[in-house]
Amino acid sequence: MEERLKKVIEAARMYYLLDYNQNDIANILGVSRPTVSRLLQTAKTEGIVQIKINDPTEDVENLSKLLQDRFELKKAVVSSIPQYENNLIKNYLGESAAAYLHEITKDGDTIGVTWGTTLYHVAIELKQKYLKDVKVVQLKGGVSHSETNTYVSEILYLFGKAFDSNPVHLPLPAIVDHVVVKQAMEADRHIKRVLDLGKQANIAVFTTGPIRQESLLFQLGYFSEEDLKIIYSNAAGDICSRFFDDNGSILNDSLDNRTLGIGLEDLKQKEYSILVAGGPEKIRGIYGALKGGFANVLITDQFTARFLLDKD
Repeated sequence: MEERLKKVIEAARMYYLLDYNQNDIANILGVSRPTVSRLLQTAKTEGIVQIKINDPTEDVENLSKLLQDRFELKKAVVSSIPQYENNLIKNYLGESAAAYLHEITKDGDTIGVTWGTTLYHVAIELKQKYLKDVKVVQLKGGVSHSETNTYVSEILYLFGKAFDSNPVHLPLPAIVDHVVVKQAMEADRHIKRVLDLGKQANIAVFTTGPIRQESLLFQLGYFSEEDLKIIYSNAAGDICSRFFDDNGSILNDSLDNRTLGIGLEDLKQKEYSILVAGGPEKIRGIYGALKGGFANVLITDQFTARFLLDKD
């Protein structure tokens, strides 16, 4: 009996671990090929060999459905990533978001876009789609007081190229020092036209920024010490440079009133309000955004999806 068990284990080891074929195993063990087949079958039935198939597609489809149900989303796209690392996440999510946009965009759509490294990854993955009368518009100001690259020009150019459209720029800072400055800018008829186009866009693509000094938005010189104190103490994240807390409530009216670009309430009205975000630093922001109802489509990774479901 022990001799036979040794043969079962040896046959299984050669077949499953060392990649030998059944003829080779028969020669090595000095048995017939049908005997090898029976030994391998015994290895499975007695639990010596357990075959487990990890199907990432099955897992992500299940996670997508759970996210859709839990957060009342129109669509959740969960991308299977090999490692929970920021640059890798942006690559994969960029590809998924670009594919989703390619699928949903149709003649006559207006696509509103923001800026930053996540949106840049979406933009570079976009494939050409020949449509009529598609408009691309910038949803928030991107001019800064620093030399940090927001990728706004590249993003608009690549979106315009993909959908055969001349993109409409919003040549303003995201946040100004005084509300009267914002009011004066918004009164300009050219600026008003761009802002109105952003409000009318039926598709909006954006991310949420983490609350940390190294984040792109924090590198642009927009915030006073007082602003930073408020942001660091209570903000969960920002969308279009508008900050919100863990429940998705606007963090600070004074700061929000000095922000140029689309409002979070306007995002709720979109046919497709697409949040592209993942990674440990963004979980709190994504959760707050979903609680606030600012997105009806979420594109994320499987690790972030599980964290969001556990958090809820």
